[in-house]
Amino acid sequence: AGDMILAGVYAIKFGLTVDDLATTWAPYLTMSEGLKLVAQSFKGDVKKLSCCAS
Repeated sequence: AGDMILAGVYAIKFGLTVDDLATTWAPYLTMSEGLKLVAQSFKGDVKKLSCCAS
């Protein structure tokens, strides 16, 4: 939720339009997803982990 809230805060603070928001860049993995993948690597075979969060 924090990632979504931040986008809304920036949109309001800087007066972004829908087009501005549609063309912004954001990393795919959030901090939470990255930590989840790291935790999974301690319990499973790293070679079998997805390259993408699930």
